[in-house]
Amino acid sequence: MVKRGRIVAFFIVVLLLAATIGTTITGVTKDIKLGLDLQGGFEILYDVEPLNEEQEVNEQVLEATAESLSERVNTLGISETNISIEDQGRIRVQLAGVEDQQTARELLSTTAELSLRGTDGKEYMDGSDLVEGSAQQSFNPDTNEPIVTLKVKSASEFYDVSEEIYNTPDDPSTPYPDDLLVIWLDYNENTSFAEEYGKEDPAYISAPSFRQNGPIRSNSIQISGDFTVESAKQLADILNAGSLPVNLEETYSTSVGAQFGEQAMNKTILAGFIGIAAIFIFMIAYYRFPGIIATITLSVYVYLILVVFELMNGVLTLPGIAALILGVGMAVDANIITYERIKEELKSGKTLLSAYKAGNKRSLSTILDANITTLIAATVLFIFGTSSVKGFATMLIVSILVSFITAVYGTRLFMSLWVKSRYLNKRPKWFGVKPEDIHNIEDGAEVEATFAKRKFDFVSLRKRFFAISIILVLAGVLALAVFRLNLGIDFSNGSRVSILSDGNISASQVEETLEQEFNVNPEKVIISGDNNEIAVARFDGELEKDTVGEIQSYYEEKYGNTPNISTVSPIIAKELAKNAALAVLYASIGIIIYVTIRFEIFFALTAIIALLHDAFFIIAFFSITRLEFDITIIAAILTIVGYSVNDTIVTFDRIRENLRMKKKVKSFKELAQIVNDSLMQTLARSFNTVITVIFAAAMLLFFGASSITNFSFALVIGLIAGTYSSLFIASQLWLVWRGRNIKDKPINYVKKKKTDGPQV
Repeated sequence: MVKRGRIVAFFIVVLLLAATIGTTITGVTKDIKLGLDLQGGFEILYDVEPLNEEQEVNEQVLEATAESLSERVNTLGISETNISIEDQGRIRVQLAGVEDQQTARELLSTTAELSLRGTDGKEYMDGSDLVEGSAQQSFNPDTNEPIVTLKVKSASEFYDVSEEIYNTPDDPSTPYPDDLLVIWLDYNENTSFAEEYGKEDPAYISAPSFRQNGPIRSNSIQISGDFTVESAKQLADILNAGSLPVNLEETYSTSVGAQFGEQAMNKTILAGFIGIAAIFIFMIAYYRFPGIIATITLSVYVYLILVVFELMNGVLTLPGIAALILGVGMAVDANIITYERIKEELKSGKTLLSAYKAGNKRSLSTILDANITTLIAATVLFIFGTSSVKGFATMLIVSILVSFITAVYGTRLFMSLWVKSRYLNKRPKWFGVKPEDIHNIEDGAEVEATFAKRKFDFVSLRKRFFAISIILVLAGVLALAVFRLNLGIDFSNGSRVSILSDGNISASQVEETLEQEFNVNPEKVIISGDNNEIAVARFDGELEKDTVGEIQSYYEEKYGNTPNISTVSPIIAKELAKNAALAVLYASIGIIIYVTIRFEIFFALTAIIALLHDAFFIIAFFSITRLEFDITIIAAILTIVGYSVNDTIVTFDRIRENLRMKKKVKSFKELAQIVNDSLMQTLARSFNTVITVIFAAAMLLFFGASSITNFSFALVIGLIAGTYSSLFIASQLWLVWRGRNIKDKPINYVKKKKTDGPQV
């Protein structure tokens, strides 16, 4: 008898979820902070240097510097600011949504040491003699020109200074009077007043004379000069923010124009919709009713990720959106594992309820192991990543955790309502199982695993698979030796300028403009975009800050779009390369430890060989194609590392299960049969999972922003290599190692308390 109440409960829950998502999703997405690459802005990494030899850059000095920078940023009215202290005496500043990037950059780095000097450079007063917060932009009552007014702490001291300067006799050899009070900001001993006098834009701020009014008894000072209202206000803001207690040296910077960010976000979101829709269609077409359940839980999964990300005050970056899209492809893996197990149980002749329970029970440990190994890789990526890569890692971690909840518990909730309603008892086709494929359970015959109704003997071809991999690896080594990698500025230092034009733009045009207008010669210029509207110029050296500002102003005026400009110093490039290598190393070590605990050391070692195999193929691919290899490719490699081990562990888990059922394996032939059966049993899952993730990666590749094209390429290549190594390398390599002495020492499966791996 059908229990209709459970079916009604299912629809009520689905409607409630749909109503909740529909009424709150706009508010959730609106409150999520966008990163620099999505809304524009810039990021700078400063090396904090002492002002003099006696000063020590300690934690207190770093905190004071960060506070001073924060005060300066506040004067710009920027709401989304992130100023953080990092290791090795560095401070990272991220300003999202700032419109005038050059002004903000100058405001941050100006030391703001105000000094009042004579024409001979003698210092009379400095910033410590001023009343804090007294500087303000005003207007000269006589000329109505913009000025800056401020107050000194001691009117008598200022009177003594003005009297001394007033009584200074003029030097007839100079074209200026000597009763001038020269006001400097960040005075340089190598720059004299005599050299700067008469220049259109002198290094000093102002040089008022006391000749007309004589010594001043007031504590109020007026700074006049060739000010605009904006420049006068900026000077007042700098003076109020105070001088920085240290020198700041830029070692890394990147700026993103708002138009670039908007275009990148729109393209990537479109790619996400297409990719997710393709995954949903595939799941429903292949798994029928369970596929519909998967689309519901995956929709909830996407919503929950956005909610969690908003609650944790995360910053959504372009790679973060990519991680969310990829996360859908990976999240569906848990559904696929469960559904494939249920289909197997149904084919063996079990009732739907029994098949459902057995499928859930046997798939849980596999899902858990697969997710933990991916989580290890994502955590390492977060620790060693920088900026937008951290955003990718954060989203990936959130995706893994949320997907486990929705794919395991959400799917089981919805499926149990239908299974226990008994409505599906006589409907195996709803699960993609044909009635003629169902065995009679009373016959006791084992259901033979097939793929497309065929059985393949992969194990007998292991030497061919090994040979193919060896040949490809040697070819990759040769390619790397000859071509090397086309390293991006992240690893080789230099500058990159990305220009968004209003139509077709040529490389020669960009080269000519940069050389003639700014006296800089790019190493190369690459044209990209749907309509060849994007030009990317690469420079070997770091562009000066002034040059960066000039280039941005020029192209913003010409095209209405602010170019993206990134610079990386040699020191940071070396550190990024070092951190990239350490990330892969530590991820491998973490996975070895976990797989050893859960399985055995031979499983762990073969899993590591497989993931290094996959990582190497991505590197070799970039060497051959000459695509730029930057920090986002490391994120792709570690993502593939997690995916590859995930895929490998699914097969290992099935081998372990079959060993448990066999209990004792006495010959290599028996062990080979177990491995081949395990491969056949997980083959559908492996192909279906890689198809769904490739859907997501391919959509990013074809429809996503150009800045993540190479990242998407790396994912697609890595996914193909990962599936190949999981099926044809890892498990078969394990077979060779574990089967070497099997005649003398048969494998006895002994279930231990801490690990249930096969023992010799």
